Amino acid sequence: MPSPRRLMNRSIHAAWRWLERVGDVAPGTALADEFAAFGRGSCLAFPLGTLFGTGSIHVGQDTLIGKYSTLSVGYGPTQAALPERGLVIGDRCVLGARVCITAHESISIGDDVWFGQDVFVSDASHGYQDPSLPVGLQFGAHQPVSIGSGSWIGHGAMVLPGTTIGRNVVVAAGSVVRGTIEDHAVIGGVPAKVIRRLEPGVGWVSQGTSPDVRSVALSGEG
Repeated sequence: MPSPRRLMNRSIHAAWRWLERVGDVAPGTALADEFAAFGRGSCLAFPLGTLFGTGSIHVGQDTLIGKYSTLSVGYGPTQAALPERGLVIGDRCVLGARVCITAHESISIGDDVWFGQDVFVSDASHGYQDPSLPVGLQFGAHQPVSIGSGSWIGHGAMVLPGTTIGRNVVVAAGSVVRGTIEDHAVIGGVPAKVIRRLEPGVGWVSQGTSPDVRSVALSGEG
C-alpha cells in the first residue's frame, strides 16, 4: 500500500494539474472578458504573473502566452486614464513563460511573433537626472515599441523603450535591443547589433570582419 506521503504527493500534483487546466484565461472566462479583446483560440496560461490595465490590452486569435507572465498597461491597477490600445498582441503568437510586457503608451506586437522565456519589453524606463530624488521616483518618457510580424525574440532578451523591430527579425538570446532594426535581420549582443542581414539576390550576409553568405532556403525546397 502506498505510504501517506506518496498519496499526498500524488494528490497535490493531480490537484495542481487540474488547477492549470481550469485556471487558464481563455475566451468565455470572466478574466478574458475584462480584456479589450481576447481572440478565439487564444490562451493565457495559469498560474498568472501580474495582470492589470486589461481594458487596454488586445490579444489576437490563436495566441498562446505562457505561465507566470506579466501583462500590464499603466503604472498600477488604480490608474484611471489609460491608452485605448496600450498593448496589442497579434494573431498566432507564442510568448514563452515569465514574459514581462509593461506598456504605458503603446507596445505593438505583430502576427506570428514568437518569444522565448523571460523576455522583457517596455515602452518606458526611469529617469535619473534629478540627483535629489531616488531613481525609482523619476519616471522616464513614454517611447512606443513595435515588434514586426514573423519575428523571433530569444530567451531572456530585453526590448527597451523606443525600439522598432522589423518583420522576420531574429533577436539572439540575452540581447538588449534599442533603436530601429530593419526587416530580415539577425541581431545579438549588449547592446544588440546586426550580425547578419538579408541581401536580395545574394543571401544572408554576415556583418563581421570576415563576411560569409548563407543561402536563402524557401519552404518546400528539398
